[in-house]
Amino acid sequence: MMGVMASEETRTTMTSPPTDRPTESTTARPPAPRAWATRLVVVGIVLTALNLRPAITSLGALLEEVRDGLGMSGSVAGLLTSVPPLCFAVFGVTAPRLARRFGPAAVVCAGMAAIAAGLALRPFIGGTAGFLAASALALMGIAVSNVLMPVIVKRWFPDRVGSMTGLYSMALALGTSLAAAVTVPMTDALGGSWKSGLVVWAGLAAAAVLPWIPLVRARGAAPGSAEQAPAGARQEAPALRITRSRTAWALAVFFGLQATAAYITMGWMAQIFRDAGVAAGTAGLLLAVTMVMGVPLAFVIPRLATRLPHQGPIVVALGVCGLAGYVGLYLAPAGGAWAWAVLLGISNCAFPLALTMVGMRARTGAGVVQLSAFSQSTGYLLSIPGPLLVGVLYQHSGGWGLPLALMAGLMIPQIAVGILAGRNRTVEDELAG
Repeated sequence: MMGVMASEETRTTMTSPPTDRPTESTTARPPAPRAWATRLVVVGIVLTALNLRPAITSLGALLEEVRDGLGMSGSVAGLLTSVPPLCFAVFGVTAPRLARRFGPAAVVCAGMAAIAAGLALRPFIGGTAGFLAASALALMGIAVSNVLMPVIVKRWFPDRVGSMTGLYSMALALGTSLAAAVTVPMTDALGGSWKSGLVVWAGLAAAAVLPWIPLVRARGAAPGSAEQAPAGARQEAPALRITRSRTAWALAVFFGLQATAAYITMGWMAQIFRDAGVAAGTAGLLLAVTMVMGVPLAFVIPRLATRLPHQGPIVVALGVCGLAGYVGLYLAPAGGAWAWAVLLGISNCAFPLALTMVGMRARTGAGVVQLSAFSQSTGYLLSIPGPLLVGVLYQHSGGWGLPLALMAGLMIPQIAVGILAGRNRTVEDELAG
Protein backbone atom coordinates (compact mmCIF):
# COMPACT_ATOMS: atom_id res chain seq x y z
CA MET A 1 0.00 0.00 0.00
CA MET A 2 2.79 2.36 0.86
CA GLY A 3 5.12 1.20 -1.91
CA VAL A 4 7.52 3.74 -3.40
CA MET A 5 6.13 5.56 -6.44
CA ALA A 6 9.25 7.42 -7.53
CA SER A 7 8.49 6.72 -11.15
CA GLU A 8 5.51 9.10 -10.99
CA GLU A 9 7.57 12.24 -10.64
CA THR A 10 10.46 10.88 -12.69
CA ARG A 11 8.14 10.40 -15.65
CA THR A 12 6.63 13.87 -15.23
CA THR A 13 10.05 15.49 -15.13
CA MET A 14 11.38 13.59 -18.14
CA THR A 15 8.36 14.24 -20.34
CA SER A 16 7.97 17.93 -19.52
CA PRO A 17 9.61 20.51 -21.78
CA PRO A 18 12.66 22.17 -20.21
CA THR A 19 12.18 25.60 -18.70
CA ASP A 20 14.53 28.14 -17.18
CA ARG A 21 12.49 28.32 -14.01
CA PRO A 22 13.50 26.29 -10.91
CA THR A 23 11.18 23.44 -9.97
CA GLU A 24 10.91 21.08 -7.05
CA SER A 25 12.94 18.51 -8.92
CA THR A 26 15.84 20.95 -9.54
CA THR A 27 16.03 22.61 -6.14
CA ALA A 28 17.59 21.15 -3.04
CA ARG A 29 15.32 18.76 -1.16
CA PRO A 30 14.43 19.78 2.40
CA PRO A 31 15.60 17.65 5.29
CA ALA A 32 13.67 14.44 5.86
CA PRO A 33 10.70 14.84 8.23
CA ARG A 34 10.80 13.22 11.64
CA ALA A 35 9.52 9.63 11.72
CA TRP A 36 6.90 10.31 14.40
CA ALA A 37 5.54 13.22 12.37
CA THR A 38 5.25 11.08 9.23
CA ARG A 39 3.28 8.43 11.15
CA LEU A 40 0.96 11.09 12.60
CA VAL A 41 0.38 12.54 9.14
CA VAL A 42 -0.67 9.11 7.85
CA VAL A 43 -3.07 8.69 10.79
CA GLY A 44 -4.34 12.23 10.31
CA ILE A 45 -4.91 11.71 6.58
CA VAL A 46 -6.90 8.53 7.19
CA LEU A 47 -9.06 9.97 9.99
CA THR A 48 -9.64 13.17 8.03
CA ALA A 49 -10.69 11.25 4.94
CA LEU A 50 -13.10 9.15 7.00
CA ASN A 51 -14.90 12.39 7.99
CA LEU A 52 -15.23 14.04 4.60
CA ARG A 53 -18.58 12.46 3.61
CA PRO A 54 -20.58 11.10 6.63
CA ALA A 55 -22.16 14.54 7.10
CA ILE A 56 -23.70 14.08 3.64
CA THR A 57 -24.43 10.36 3.31
CA SER A 58 -25.89 10.03 6.81
CA LEU A 59 -28.36 12.74 5.84
CA GLY A 60 -29.11 11.01 2.54
CA ALA A 61 -30.05 7.81 4.37
CA LEU A 62 -32.50 9.73 6.60
CA LEU A 63 -33.60 12.39 4.13
CA GLU A 64 -37.27 11.39 4.24
CA GLU A 65 -37.34 11.48 8.07
CA VAL A 66 -35.54 14.85 8.13
CA ARG A 67 -37.96 16.25 5.54
CA ASP A 68 -40.93 15.14 7.61
CA GLY A 69 -39.39 16.36 10.87
CA LEU A 70 -38.55 19.81 9.53
CA GLY A 71 -41.50 20.14 7.13
CA MET A 72 -39.41 20.41 3.95
CA SER A 73 -40.84 20.34 0.43
CA GLY A 74 -39.10 18.43 -2.36
CA SER A 75 -37.58 21.65 -3.71
CA VAL A 76 -36.20 22.62 -0.28
CA ALA A 77 -34.78 19.13 0.10
CA GLY A 78 -33.15 19.58 -3.30
CA LEU A 79 -31.65 22.82 -2.00
CA LEU A 80 -30.34 20.92 1.02
CA THR A 81 -28.56 18.44 -1.25
CA SER A 82 -27.02 21.41 -3.12
CA VAL A 83 -25.57 22.95 0.03
CA PRO A 84 -22.45 20.69 0.08
CA PRO A 85 -21.07 21.75 -3.32
CA LEU A 86 -22.00 25.38 -2.60
CA CYS A 87 -19.99 25.34 0.63
CA PHE A 88 -17.13 23.49 -1.05
CA ALA A 89 -16.97 26.16 -3.76
CA VAL A 90 -17.26 29.16 -1.43
CA PHE A 91 -14.99 28.00 1.38
CA GLY A 92 -12.59 25.82 -0.61
CA VAL A 93 -11.17 28.82 -2.43
CA THR A 94 -9.99 30.24 0.92
CA ALA A 95 -7.88 27.16 1.73
CA PRO A 96 -4.62 28.23 -0.02
CA ARG A 97 -4.56 31.60 1.74
CA LEU A 98 -5.33 30.01 5.11
CA ALA A 99 -2.65 27.36 4.52
CA ARG A 100 -0.02 30.00 3.72
CA ARG A 101 -0.86 31.91 6.89
CA PHE A 102 -1.35 29.09 9.40
CA GLY A 103 0.02 25.96 7.71
CA PRO A 104 -1.99 23.11 6.12
CA ALA A 105 -2.01 21.00 9.30
CA ALA A 106 -3.52 23.83 11.37
CA VAL A 107 -6.23 24.48 8.78
CA VAL A 108 -7.17 20.79 8.55
CA CYS A 109 -7.22 20.55 12.36
CA ALA A 110 -9.60 23.51 12.52
CA GLY A 111 -11.64 21.94 9.72
CA MET A 112 -12.15 18.74 11.70
CA ALA A 113 -13.23 20.79 14.73
CA ALA A 114 -15.76 22.65 12.56
CA ILE A 115 -17.16 19.34 11.29
CA ALA A 116 -17.57 18.04 14.85
CA ALA A 117 -19.29 21.24 15.99
CA GLY A 118 -21.62 21.41 13.00
CA LEU A 119 -22.70 17.77 13.25
CA ALA A 120 -23.30 18.09 16.99
CA LEU A 121 -25.45 21.21 16.58
CA ARG A 122 -27.54 20.62 13.46
CA PRO A 123 -30.06 18.04 14.78
CA PHE A 124 -30.94 20.20 17.79
CA ILE A 125 -30.57 23.81 16.65
CA GLY A 126 -34.21 23.92 15.50
CA GLY A 127 -35.90 24.63 12.16
CA THR A 128 -34.77 24.32 8.57
CA ALA A 129 -32.67 27.50 8.67
CA GLY A 130 -30.76 26.37 11.75
CA PHE A 131 -30.25 22.90 10.25
CA LEU A 132 -28.81 24.47 7.08
CA ALA A 133 -26.55 26.83 9.07
CA ALA A 134 -25.06 24.05 11.21
CA SER A 135 -24.66 21.88 8.13
CA ALA A 136 -22.80 24.76 6.46
CA LEU A 137 -20.38 24.92 9.42
CA ALA A 138 -19.56 21.24 9.04
CA LEU A 139 -19.28 21.57 5.28
CA MET A 140 -16.91 24.52 5.66
CA GLY A 141 -14.53 22.22 7.53
CA ILE A 142 -14.91 19.60 4.82
CA ALA A 143 -14.28 22.19 2.09
CA VAL A 144 -10.87 23.36 3.30
CA SER A 145 -9.80 19.80 4.07
CA ASN A 146 -10.86 18.66 0.59
CA VAL A 147 -8.53 21.20 -1.00
CA LEU A 148 -5.58 20.64 1.32
CA MET A 149 -5.46 16.83 1.29
CA PRO A 150 -3.70 16.68 -2.13
CA VAL A 151 -1.36 19.43 -0.91
CA ILE A 152 -0.43 17.52 2.24
CA VAL A 153 0.11 14.33 0.22
CA LYS A 154 2.35 16.15 -2.29
CA ARG A 155 4.35 17.87 0.49
CA TRP A 156 4.88 14.88 2.79
CA PHE A 157 4.97 12.07 0.22
CA PRO A 158 6.22 13.55 -3.09
CA ASP A 159 7.42 10.15 -4.35
CA ARG A 160 4.23 8.30 -3.33
CA VAL A 161 1.46 10.51 -4.68
CA GLY A 162 -0.42 7.60 -6.23
CA SER A 163 -0.30 5.25 -3.24
CA MET A 164 -1.07 7.95 -0.64
CA THR A 165 -3.87 9.41 -2.73
CA GLY A 166 -5.21 5.87 -2.98
CA LEU A 167 -5.04 5.42 0.80
CA TYR A 168 -6.78 8.74 1.37
CA SER A 169 -9.45 8.01 -1.26
CA MET A 170 -10.00 4.53 0.14
CA ALA A 171 -10.56 5.91 3.65
CA LEU A 172 -12.90 8.55 2.22
CA ALA A 173 -14.95 5.87 0.45
CA LEU A 174 -15.00 3.78 3.63
CA GLY A 175 -16.36 6.68 5.69
CA THR A 176 -18.92 7.44 3.00
CA SER A 177 -20.21 3.88 2.79
CA LEU A 178 -20.09 3.33 6.57
CA ALA A 179 -22.35 6.32 7.19
CA ALA A 180 -24.77 5.19 4.48
CA ALA A 181 -24.91 1.60 5.78
CA VAL A 182 -25.21 2.04 9.53
CA THR A 183 -27.10 5.33 9.97
CA VAL A 184 -30.59 3.77 9.61
CA PRO A 185 -29.99 0.72 11.86
CA MET A 186 -28.10 2.87 14.35
CA THR A 187 -31.02 5.31 14.41
CA ASP A 188 -33.39 2.42 15.15
CA ALA A 189 -31.10 1.17 17.93
CA LEU A 190 -31.01 4.65 19.49
CA GLY A 191 -34.79 4.90 19.70
CA GLY A 192 -35.80 5.78 16.15
CA SER A 193 -35.09 9.54 16.28
CA TRP A 194 -33.32 10.90 13.20
CA LYS A 195 -31.64 13.45 15.48
CA SER A 196 -29.82 10.68 17.37
CA GLY A 197 -28.87 8.99 14.11
CA LEU A 198 -27.20 12.13 12.78
CA VAL A 199 -25.48 13.45 15.91
CA VAL A 200 -23.34 10.36 16.56
CA TRP A 201 -21.08 11.22 13.61
CA ALA A 202 -19.77 14.25 15.52
CA GLY A 203 -17.71 11.85 17.65
CA LEU A 204 -15.75 10.55 14.65
CA ALA A 205 -14.93 14.11 13.62
CA ALA A 206 -13.76 14.96 17.12
CA ALA A 207 -11.35 12.02 17.02
CA ALA A 208 -9.87 13.34 13.76
CA VAL A 209 -8.77 16.55 15.47
CA LEU A 210 -6.30 14.74 17.73
CA PRO A 211 -3.46 13.66 15.37
CA TRP A 212 -3.16 17.15 13.88
CA ILE A 213 -2.59 18.91 17.21
CA PRO A 214 1.07 17.75 17.69
CA LEU A 215 1.76 18.59 14.03
CA VAL A 216 0.43 22.12 14.51
CA ARG A 217 2.70 22.56 17.53
CA ALA A 218 5.73 21.28 15.60
CA ARG A 219 5.35 22.97 12.22
CA GLY A 220 9.09 22.65 11.60
CA ALA A 221 8.66 18.90 11.15
CA ALA A 222 6.84 19.40 7.86
CA PRO A 223 8.99 18.95 4.75
CA GLY A 224 9.22 22.16 2.83
CA SER A 225 8.22 24.29 5.85
CA ALA A 226 9.83 27.66 6.47
CA GLU A 227 11.94 26.26 9.30
CA GLN A 228 13.44 23.63 6.99
CA ALA A 229 13.80 25.72 3.85
CA PRO A 230 17.42 26.32 2.78
CA ALA A 231 18.85 29.82 3.10
CA GLY A 232 17.77 32.15 0.34
CA ALA A 233 14.84 29.90 -0.66
CA ARG A 234 12.09 31.12 1.66
CA GLN A 235 10.42 33.56 -0.70
CA GLU A 236 6.89 32.72 -1.73
CA ALA A 237 6.54 31.04 -5.12
CA PRO A 238 5.03 33.30 -7.79
CA ALA A 239 1.36 32.65 -8.42
CA LEU A 240 0.40 30.92 -11.64
CA ARG A 241 -2.24 32.43 -13.89
CA ILE A 242 -4.15 29.21 -13.49
CA THR A 243 -7.26 30.44 -15.31
CA ARG A 244 -5.25 30.60 -18.56
CA SER A 245 -4.55 26.86 -18.48
CA ARG A 246 -6.80 24.70 -20.65
CA THR A 247 -5.80 21.67 -18.59
CA ALA A 248 -6.87 23.43 -15.37
CA TRP A 249 -10.26 24.27 -16.87
CA ALA A 250 -10.74 20.73 -18.20
CA LEU A 251 -9.90 19.32 -14.78
CA ALA A 252 -12.23 21.81 -13.05
CA VAL A 253 -15.17 20.91 -15.31
CA PHE A 254 -14.43 17.19 -14.93
CA PHE A 255 -14.33 17.67 -11.16
CA GLY A 256 -17.62 19.54 -11.26
CA LEU A 257 -19.46 16.95 -13.34
CA GLN A 258 -18.27 14.00 -11.26
CA ALA A 259 -19.22 15.94 -8.11
CA THR A 260 -22.68 16.56 -9.57
CA ALA A 261 -23.15 12.82 -10.11
CA ALA A 262 -21.76 12.00 -6.65
CA TYR A 263 -23.98 14.41 -4.72
CA ILE A 264 -27.08 13.47 -6.68
CA THR A 265 -26.29 9.85 -5.84
CA MET A 266 -25.62 10.52 -2.15
CA GLY A 267 -28.63 12.77 -1.76
CA TRP A 268 -31.26 10.99 -3.85
CA MET A 269 -30.37 7.38 -4.66
CA ALA A 270 -31.85 5.95 -1.46
CA GLN A 271 -35.06 7.85 -2.19
CA ILE A 272 -35.17 6.45 -5.75
CA PHE A 273 -35.06 2.92 -4.36
CA ARG A 274 -37.62 3.69 -1.65
CA ASP A 275 -40.03 5.12 -4.21
CA ALA A 276 -39.61 1.88 -6.20
CA GLY A 277 -40.84 -0.12 -3.19
CA VAL A 278 -37.52 -0.99 -1.57
CA ALA A 279 -37.52 -0.92 2.26
CA ALA A 280 -35.74 1.99 3.94
CA GLY A 281 -33.04 -0.19 5.50
CA THR A 282 -32.37 -1.96 2.21
CA ALA A 283 -32.25 1.37 0.35
CA GLY A 284 -29.62 2.60 2.80
CA LEU A 285 -27.68 -0.62 2.31
CA LEU A 286 -27.83 -0.18 -1.48
CA LEU A 287 -26.44 3.34 -1.08
CA ALA A 288 -23.71 1.85 1.11
CA VAL A 289 -22.87 -0.68 -1.62
CA THR A 290 -22.49 2.20 -4.08
CA MET A 291 -20.19 4.00 -1.70
CA VAL A 292 -18.21 0.94 -0.60
CA MET A 293 -17.22 0.19 -4.20
CA GLY A 294 -14.83 3.08 -3.79
CA VAL A 295 -12.92 1.37 -0.98
CA PRO A 296 -10.89 -1.05 -3.14
CA LEU A 297 -11.17 0.93 -6.38
CA ALA A 298 -10.08 4.20 -4.79
CA PHE A 299 -6.77 2.55 -3.99
CA VAL A 300 -6.36 0.77 -7.32
CA ILE A 301 -7.38 3.60 -9.68
CA PRO A 302 -4.84 6.25 -8.50
CA ARG A 303 -1.99 3.72 -8.73
CA LEU A 304 -3.12 2.68 -12.21
CA ALA A 305 -3.55 6.32 -13.27
CA THR A 306 0.02 7.25 -12.31
CA ARG A 307 1.34 4.42 -14.50
CA LEU A 308 -0.53 5.54 -17.62
CA PRO A 309 0.65 8.38 -19.88
CA HIS A 310 -3.00 9.33 -20.48
CA GLN A 311 -5.87 8.79 -18.03
CA GLY A 312 -8.56 8.98 -20.76
CA PRO A 313 -9.25 5.21 -20.90
CA ILE A 314 -10.09 5.19 -17.18
CA VAL A 315 -12.39 8.17 -17.65
CA VAL A 316 -14.26 6.39 -20.44
CA ALA A 317 -14.64 3.14 -18.50
CA LEU A 318 -16.05 4.94 -15.45
CA GLY A 319 -18.43 7.00 -17.58
CA VAL A 320 -19.83 3.94 -19.37
CA CYS A 321 -20.56 2.31 -15.99
CA GLY A 322 -22.45 5.43 -14.95
CA LEU A 323 -24.55 5.45 -18.11
CA ALA A 324 -25.43 1.78 -17.64
CA GLY A 325 -26.39 2.36 -14.00
CA TYR A 326 -28.75 5.25 -14.78
CA VAL A 327 -30.43 3.35 -17.62
CA GLY A 328 -30.91 0.41 -15.25
CA LEU A 329 -32.45 2.63 -12.58
CA TYR A 330 -34.98 3.84 -15.14
CA LEU A 331 -35.88 0.42 -16.54
CA ALA A 332 -35.87 -1.76 -13.41
CA PRO A 333 -35.03 0.24 -10.25
CA ALA A 334 -36.05 -2.53 -7.82
CA GLY A 335 -35.46 -5.64 -9.92
CA GLY A 336 -31.82 -4.87 -10.70
CA ALA A 337 -31.12 -2.68 -7.68
CA TRP A 338 -27.91 -4.40 -6.62
CA ALA A 339 -26.43 -4.28 -10.13
CA TRP A 340 -27.20 -0.58 -10.52
CA ALA A 341 -25.71 0.16 -7.10
CA VAL A 342 -22.47 -1.56 -8.11
CA LEU A 343 -22.26 0.19 -11.50
CA LEU A 344 -22.86 3.63 -9.99
CA GLY A 345 -20.32 2.86 -7.28
CA ILE A 346 -17.72 2.17 -9.96
CA SER A 347 -18.67 5.35 -11.81
CA ASN A 348 -18.30 7.43 -8.63
CA CYS A 349 -14.62 6.48 -8.52
CA ALA A 350 -14.06 9.40 -10.88
CA PHE A 351 -13.43 11.34 -7.65
CA PRO A 352 -10.14 9.64 -6.66
CA LEU A 353 -9.12 9.80 -10.31
CA ALA A 354 -9.69 13.57 -10.30
CA LEU A 355 -7.65 13.95 -7.10
CA THR A 356 -4.82 11.94 -8.64
CA MET A 357 -4.83 14.08 -11.76
CA VAL A 358 -4.55 17.21 -9.58
CA GLY A 359 -1.23 15.86 -8.30
CA MET A 360 -0.10 14.79 -11.78
CA ARG A 361 -1.08 17.92 -13.73
CA ALA A 362 1.08 20.21 -11.56
CA ARG A 363 4.82 19.70 -11.17
CA THR A 364 5.52 21.96 -8.18
CA GLY A 365 4.03 22.14 -4.71
CA ALA A 366 2.81 25.69 -5.34
CA GLY A 367 1.20 24.49 -8.56
CA VAL A 368 -0.64 21.72 -6.74
CA VAL A 369 -2.04 24.19 -4.18
CA GLN A 370 -3.37 26.49 -6.89
CA LEU A 371 -4.64 23.73 -9.16
CA SER A 372 -6.33 21.93 -6.27
CA ALA A 373 -8.07 25.10 -5.08
CA PHE A 374 -9.09 26.15 -8.58
CA SER A 375 -10.31 22.78 -9.82
CA GLN A 376 -12.21 21.92 -6.64
CA SER A 377 -13.74 25.33 -5.99
CA THR A 378 -14.72 25.86 -9.63
CA GLY A 379 -15.87 22.26 -9.94
CA TYR A 380 -18.05 22.36 -6.86
CA LEU A 381 -19.50 25.69 -8.00
CA LEU A 382 -20.48 24.06 -11.31
CA SER A 383 -22.06 21.14 -9.45
CA ILE A 384 -24.46 23.23 -7.35
CA PRO A 385 -27.46 23.25 -9.74
CA GLY A 386 -27.47 19.47 -10.28
CA PRO A 387 -28.97 18.15 -7.01
CA LEU A 388 -31.34 21.11 -6.80
CA LEU A 389 -32.57 20.54 -10.36
CA VAL A 390 -33.13 16.86 -9.60
CA GLY A 391 -35.35 17.83 -6.64
CA VAL A 392 -37.36 20.27 -8.75
CA LEU A 393 -37.81 17.78 -11.61
CA TYR A 394 -38.80 15.06 -9.16
CA GLN A 395 -41.41 17.24 -7.47
CA HIS A 396 -42.97 18.65 -10.64
CA SER A 397 -42.85 15.53 -12.84
CA GLY A 398 -43.97 13.15 -10.10
CA GLY A 399 -41.38 10.53 -10.99
CA TRP A 400 -37.74 9.77 -11.69
CA GLY A 401 -37.76 9.63 -15.51
CA LEU A 402 -36.63 13.22 -16.14
CA PRO A 403 -34.08 13.31 -13.26
CA LEU A 404 -32.49 10.07 -14.47
CA ALA A 405 -32.36 11.39 -18.04
CA LEU A 406 -30.50 14.45 -16.71
CA MET A 407 -28.03 12.29 -14.79
CA ALA A 408 -27.32 10.09 -17.81
CA GLY A 409 -26.97 13.10 -20.12
CA LEU A 410 -24.32 14.71 -17.89
CA MET A 411 -22.11 11.64 -18.27
CA ILE A 412 -21.34 12.54 -21.91
CA PRO A 413 -19.57 15.87 -21.23
CA GLN A 414 -17.92 14.32 -18.16
CA ILE A 415 -16.24 11.75 -20.40
CA ALA A 416 -15.22 14.42 -22.93
CA VAL A 417 -13.56 16.84 -20.49
CA GLY A 418 -12.03 13.95 -18.53
CA ILE A 419 -10.18 12.86 -21.65
CA LEU A 420 -8.82 16.41 -22.05
CA ALA A 421 -7.80 16.61 -18.38
CA GLY A 422 -6.01 13.27 -18.62
CA ARG A 423 -3.46 14.40 -21.20
CA ASN A 424 0.19 14.10 -20.15
CA ARG A 425 1.11 17.71 -19.36
CA THR A 426 1.51 20.07 -16.39
CA VAL A 427 -0.04 23.48 -15.88
CA GLU A 428 3.39 25.07 -15.24
CA ASP A 429 4.76 24.00 -18.61
CA GLU A 430 1.49 24.75 -20.37
CA LEU A 431 1.47 28.31 -19.05
CA ALA A 432 5.18 28.77 -19.77
CA GLY A 433 4.58 27.69 -23.36
